[in-house]
Amino acid sequence: MSSNSGRGNSVLFDGTRCIGCRSCSVACKSWNRRPADIDKKVSVEGGIEGKATLSAKTFTFMRYREVGDGDDLRWAFVKIQCMHCLEPACQGACIVGALKREAKTGAVLYDRGKCIGCRYCMVACPFGIPTYQWDKTSPWIKKCTFCADRQEGSDREPACVTTCLTDALVFGERDDLIAEAKRRFEAEPERYWRNGDGEHHIYGEHEAGGTAWMYISSVSPEELDLPDVTEESVPENAHKAMGTLPYYAAGVIGLMGAIYWVTKRKQKIAAGSHDKKEG
Repeated sequence: MSSNSGRGNSVLFDGTRCIGCRSCSVACKSWNRRPADIDKKVSVEGGIEGKATLSAKTFTFMRYREVGDGDDLRWAFVKIQCMHCLEPACQGACIVGALKREAKTGAVLYDRGKCIGCRYCMVACPFGIPTYQWDKTSPWIKKCTFCADRQEGSDREPACVTTCLTDALVFGERDDLIAEAKRRFEAEPERYWRNGDGEHHIYGEHEAGGTAWMYISSVSPEELDLPDVTEESVPENAHKAMGTLPYYAAGVIGLMGAIYWVTKRKQKIAAGSHDKKEG
């Protein structure tokens, strides 16, 4: 396992090498013992992609996008899962400390023993990752764990990385992977997308203060429907914003209680006046 000197373990996804086989999704379900979403209606788009989404049963899925025009029309793929931010917004928003980034593995882990079910983490995450067990009577937050148990227990790569057939997923120390992405840019500059300034871009290197999962591709993050987030980390702002919610909630409850009391008071007065008239 790599050291934490470069902000922990990470994964680099190279979209130019991905063939959309979904072996990563299968490996994830197998390792985490997640059932199939057989209760979900799936419609196929273009004969290749179903309406896959993150859920309590699905921690990762492959997104397909048809890009280009004419002779340049082609498929673009991107793997979706928890980004495992270096400074997680979900951790900053959680008022009971149920979510925390583990420096050794780079994983943002969830402790259901501390969770109170407020779901502030779902609101705070700029990537829309945490999901909730809506169909359970005792629900919990669910998301990708970055296979922290594999990393710590046996020093193995995440299951999705291990099963990738084309080496589209590379696991390693974050700084090393950033260097590898730049090496690929230099070796094959026309293979990878450039921004408006003509520069190659590693999505996740700086977004939201940096993430453990990073992406390079032949198409733009926008075409892959990756969220357009700023480079500013959001946990402190999220913590401040979410920390005020209990007070707002208490205020709303108090206001509604006062309205209820006044309404009932008026009803009693009106009823008393009516009785006097009849008497």
